[in-house]
Order: sequence, then C-alpha cells, then structure tokens
Amino acid sequence: MTAHDLDWWRNAVVYQVYIRSFADGNGDGTGDLAGLRSKLDHLARLGVDAIWINPWYPSPLADGGYDVADYRAINPMFGDTAQAEALIAEAHERGLKILLDIVPNHHSDEHEWFRAALAAGPGSPERDRYVFRDGRGPDGSEPPNNWESMFGGPAWERVPERSAGGASIATDGQWYLHLFDVKQPDVNWENPEVRADFERTLRFWFDRGVDGFRIDVANSMIKQPGLPDVVEGVNDIQDGGHPYLDREEVHDIYRAWRAIGDSYDPPKVFVAEAWVPDPERLARYLRPDELQTAFSFNFLTAAWLADDLRRNIDDAIAENTAVGAPATWVLSNHDVCRHPSRLARKPEAGRGWNLDDVLDLPADPELGLRRARAATLLMLALPGTAYLYQGEEFGLPEVEDIPVDRLDDPTWELSGRTKRGRDGCRVPLPWAADEPAFGFSAGRPATPWLPQPDVFARHAADVQEADPDSVLHLYRDALAIRRAHPALGGGGLTWLDSPEGTLALARTSDEGDGGFTALVNVSAPPVSLPEDAEVLLASGPLTPRGEVPADTTVWLRQ
Repeated sequence: MTAHDLDWWRNAVVYQVYIRSFADGNGDGTGDLAGLRSKLDHLARLGVDAIWINPWYPSPLADGGYDVADYRAINPMFGDTAQAEALIAEAHERGLKILLDIVPNHHSDEHEWFRAALAAGPGSPERDRYVFRDGRGPDGSEPPNNWESMFGGPAWERVPERSAGGASIATDGQWYLHLFDVKQPDVNWENPEVRADFERTLRFWFDRGVDGFRIDVANSMIKQPGLPDVVEGVNDIQDGGHPYLDREEVHDIYRAWRAIGDSYDPPKVFVAEAWVPDPERLARYLRPDELQTAFSFNFLTAAWLADDLRRNIDDAIAENTAVGAPATWVLSNHDVCRHPSRLARKPEAGRGWNLDDVLDLPADPELGLRRARAATLLMLALPGTAYLYQGEEFGLPEVEDIPVDRLDDPTWELSGRTKRGRDGCRVPLPWAADEPAFGFSAGRPATPWLPQPDVFARHAADVQEADPDSVLHLYRDALAIRRAHPALGGGGLTWLDSPEGTLALARTSDEGDGGFTALVNVSAPPVSLPEDAEVLLASGPLTPRGEVPADTTVWLRQ
C-alpha cells in the first residue's frame, strides 16, 4: 500500500447519500440499502472516491435519523446488517470507500438507556448517562437554565408522567437537556459508560469494513460544569468559553477516537461537522493526534462575491495548513438550501444558508444553476477534499413549496410553524423522467415520503444522460480531469492577477507539476482568456468572441 493509498482522504471527492431519499429498492416510497446498491455503478462512473451515508440506524425519525435508538444495527425500513455488509463489499469492489454518520451528542428518547433512565429516577446511574437536573423556582417548574434548542424553544423538557400498574405517577420534577429536538436527549460525556459505548460503536463498524465516520455536531458534546446560563456578549461565542459549544475538553474525545482509527490497517478516517466560525479554532480539531478533516463551512456560507469567496478560501487553507490538514470543501448537504437555489438570489454577505434565510428574496432559477455550475468547478479546483450532496450532479434545486401538511422536519413545529426547515433539500431523487415517482422507486412504487415537483423531470438522470451539456456530464468531466491532472487534488494554490469581480488561481502538485489554471468570472464583464491557454472544461458557454462571461468558470491548461 502506497502513501497515496493511506492518505486518500487528503484530496478525495466524497458523495453524500441521504439514504431515505436516494433510491427505493422495494417500492415502499422510502430509499433503502437495496436502492443504494442498485446505483453504485452510477456513483463509480461519476468518479467519486467515497460515499458518506447519513444515519441508517434504527430511529423513530423525529429528526431524519439523527435521533438514534441503536448505533449497532440497521433501521429495518432500510434493510439489515447483512445488506449493509454486502453494500460495503460491493462499494469496495468498485474502488469506493464508505463513511458512516455517528451522532455523539444525543440519543433518541427511544434508546434503551433513556427508557431505563426515565424509569430509574433521580440520582440513579441510569440518569447519569444523560443530563438530568432539577428545575428552578420554588416547585422546580422552570428550566434549569436559559439554554435554547437549535430547533427553537427551551433546550429542556420536564420528565413526563408515567404509568405503573395502570396508575399514573406524577413527574419526579427533573428536567433533561436536549440541544436539538425534545426526542433527542443529550448524553453525558463525563460518564465513562458513554465514552466506552461510543468507542464500541466505532469498532463495531470498523470491523465490518467501514472506512471512516462523519461526526455530527462535533463541537457540542461537552457541557460546562454547573451548566451556567448563556450570557449575551459574555459567553455566547465559540472561543472556548461557551457553555456547550467548542469547549476544550472535546478534543480529548477525538484523541481517543483517532487512536482507535489508527489501530486499523489502513487507518480509518474522520470528518467533523463543526460549525465553528473561526478558522483557527476549527483547525484545532485537525491537529495531528485528532481528526483528519473538518468541513470548511465558511466556504459554503460565502456570498457569490469574489472578495468573500477568496477570503474564506484563504482563511481555510491557511489555518488547515498550519496543522498539516487539508481543507474540506462543500456547497450543499442535507441541512442547507441546495446551492443552485441559494445562488439564484442576489448575493448578500451574511444572509444565511437555509431556505428560510433566503425565501423572501426573488429567485432566478436559470441564473442559480449557472452560478452553481461555476461554483462547483471552483470548488473542485481547490486543494483538499470536496464533498458532493446527492442530486447536485443533476442540478437539482431546493423544493421551496412542499405542502405544509407534508413537511417532516421538526423545525416546522418547533418554530411555531414559521420556518419550513430542511425538507426541501431532502426530496427523493429523480432517476427516470417518464416513470412513476421519476424512477425513485422500483417495482410498483408507493408515493415517495416527500413529494417531488414536476420540475424534477428535466433533472432526471436519464434526461441528464442524454444531454452532453448537462450538469451530470459536467460533473463527470470535472471529476475525470481532477483525478488525472497531477496539479489537482493535493498540492498548492497561487492566486493570479485578474480583473475586479473575478478569481484566477494556478495549481501545482506537491512534486511541482503545474500547468493548471482556473478562471472564475463571478460578476465582471466578459474576460478574455490568455493567448496560450487551452480550455479543459467550462461551466457554461463562452461568448462568441471566446470570452468568459459572468457566473462562469473555466479550467485551462497553460
């Protein structure tokens, strides 16, 4: 095994699968392992290196599977462990690695530990696995502190009444912490049982051939002793002093996890989902004895403005390089508005990245798709790792008008029905324009679990396949060039002089190989190409004079 094989994650392209919406193999309207296995050849032909699968564990799906009831089993709606093991083997046969999701901040309230904690009562070892506290006020009827749920409302829920022998037993007065949905109780990472159980989960899946894990909300597991109130302007920012975000003690957990991953041959890989706005603090998760990679979300949140893009790219590369880690780029995922729809609006720095942040702005879908194609070629030209979200290779937009009676994301109810949440980026994929449910389901398909809009027909895989100028062919061509060109993937980046409103970058490999330039016209008048340049790939058509128009990226050989 070569050093390149060991360090595959430094310049990989990883494809994210939200399994519930990827492909339905048994016709029940929900994606599953059979559907994913049937599309492995699509992913191999696309040219990605690995697949990251969102939670496939048993779950009541209160938060799209991020409320896990059993970390060492498969949700029956998706398949079983034997099918999971077959998927891993079949992916490996195609040269595709497999990353899973692990959710370490909280369990489902249907996890056997939490049920035992409710039954055991205050002060019990079972309750110490979670964050239970007495309430404030004379009768304990007020939450223990002022922390708020990420989904809206208080982050505390009082222990409910329970039944015993047919009789109702009043609440014991305690409250439990849930930084997310009320059905997602936070676990207590000060408890050695919790740490040991998650380490057991890592080994369980590593032993079955999984190549790594994406760590959900990797910056929010440790809580400050005493659970103090969040004080605005004092401890409400992530600088190590926040009561539950980006605390220093979390790094001890990742040192232990890295040691477990490194005990395998080849070593296993981790990627952190840590919404830490300061690139220097994010880089702390990537020190040599901690995690290998972490998403550079500041790139995702950057406005479609040349200066904003360059600043966020520079910050990410500089801080990651300082700890010997690659930057990890992403434009869309299961938690944010798809980038063709974000980019369909007038760019505003700091506007936000969720559908609810942009829904009030006028949208131009054709402009959004043009910018999305350009943004993708920019991302794939950068040094480091890139993540793609399922369906972006078809140019899928956000579904912005799902009927409210079909919304599934808990954000809708927890916000008092004021925020639509994340369902619009989770709509089942279209594979065949003229088939029921656009080919999402096999056999005699049921209604998909989220409704698909008519516009998905033009984005279906078979339509994209037939059009040589489609987004699908652009992605295939870009990934083929990225894999073959010695200056792409790893290596360095040099900014070149270019007109205002544009970006121009040159790439060189670690061995000094060059000859690659990317020119991104973000918002300028058409830009002329260098006389000696050969166009390798363009995100859209050039002008009749061979110039690069606004919202277009070209890759050049020089």
